[in-house]
Amino acid sequence: MAEDTKETAYDSEKQVGSVTTVEVASTFRGWTQQLTTWGVEMRGIQPVPVEERTDTQYSKICFVFLSSNMNILAFSIGTLGPVVFELSVRDSCLVIIGFNLICTIFPAYFATWGPNMGMRQMVLARYTFGYYGVIIPCVLNLVSVIGFSVSNCILGGQALASVTNGHLSWTVGIVIFTAISVVVSFCGYKFLNWYERVAWIPVVITFIIVLGIGGKHLGNPPPPVPPTAASILGFAGTQAGYMITWSGFAADYASYLRPDGASWKVFWYSYIGLFLPTVLLACVGAALSAAANSVPAWNDGYAGGNIGGLLEAVLQPAGNFGKFLTVILSLSVAANLVSIFYSASFNFQVFIPRLVVVPRYVFTVVTAAVVLPISIVGAHRFYAAVTNFLSLIGYWCSAFVVMILIEHLYFRSNKFTNYDSEAWNVPSRLPLGLAAVGSGVLSFALVIPCVSQVWFTGPIAKTTGDLGFEVAFVLNAILYPPLRWLEIRFTGRL
Repeated sequence: MAEDTKETAYDSEKQVGSVTTVEVASTFRGWTQQLTTWGVEMRGIQPVPVEERTDTQYSKICFVFLSSNMNILAFSIGTLGPVVFELSVRDSCLVIIGFNLICTIFPAYFATWGPNMGMRQMVLARYTFGYYGVIIPCVLNLVSVIGFSVSNCILGGQALASVTNGHLSWTVGIVIFTAISVVVSFCGYKFLNWYERVAWIPVVITFIIVLGIGGKHLGNPPPPVPPTAASILGFAGTQAGYMITWSGFAADYASYLRPDGASWKVFWYSYIGLFLPTVLLACVGAALSAAANSVPAWNDGYAGGNIGGLLEAVLQPAGNFGKFLTVILSLSVAANLVSIFYSASFNFQVFIPRLVVVPRYVFTVVTAAVVLPISIVGAHRFYAAVTNFLSLIGYWCSAFVVMILIEHLYFRSNKFTNYDSEAWNVPSRLPLGLAAVGSGVLSFALVIPCVSQVWFTGPIAKTTGDLGFEVAFVLNAILYPPLRWLEIRFTGRL
């Protein structure tokens, strides 16, 4: 298997359930060979053999997460607290810190599976959901990718358009960010890591300048409004939805790291890369958006929830240099797009296994082709879209992570040796997935009454606020173990 992987660009499953064989489509042979000489990554969802997991720079994964979250999307998530949920700056920051402290644990832990198994995150999920059952979380993961990508494109377009006083349409900015992201993610692992290692630096410098210029207006926040359970839980759901979604991608960026290194390094590098930029920028976003009402120029720029306009207004005293800094902030979304476009390319191959014969980079282009028109159409409805989107993905992600964790920690005794690494593409050697799918479906019978969205509020949520994320987590923790035990008992498959 290892030799075949080195010699060819991609594998083809000749027959479901058979040992994976290697087939290079003649149409792509010349093109693939040329791209390989340029360093473009060809591997799709095929596991990385142990002898090819040679990367010892464990800090790389920190920079991937750091740059992916050091952008105006993380900033915008913080603005939801004061603007949408009417929380004070203090309460918003407490929710941001508290929930991210907990939710960051999941993707950081899943990142440690990459070096140990050499598999992509959704391939690893087959050992819980089965070969066919994993299609459900895989589709939901793709929806998450598209949702985050659209949010990034909209924010970047807003910021770039604000610099030109509306003379440059949001659409142009959206096309620019998508194009940059496609080029880097198209090239794969080496180029992605190079880009993410440096992309965060100008963004950090710019936000320091933002605070230096706008900090004088943050000393007198508006009078706090007493928080309600509904507002706190609603805002907490968006924080969880933002952070925990990385659990569907985390191992993708670590599958080339050496497996004999300390897992705690991968965990803490991932945790720091996820937690620090998200919390810092979200808190800055909460503070600036709350202060906007008391600063006329900021309020005008922020009209209609224009995040880019708010940042441009804060930087206006710096003149043309401020406009230049706003452009840098608009480009910051590309770092997030690069990483999630990269992960999306694997999801297509897990969703439709026969697409494994198609080179990985093709799906990067496909993802961009889907994201681009949706971003353009939805460009002026950011707040309504992102609030509903983050809460919704939080529901399924909480169910996903708890089942994956229970499978690993309990049924497989927290040992990677209890995974049949050769079974990753053999349905008959993987779990049926009935326990995972059944647990998820059954849990939503109670999750739905606990949901609070613009378009629907369940009877329980009317009293308590949005508890969908928490209920999904707890119910699946209760339902999955007995259902999985029954599945093992009747099928004999671990």
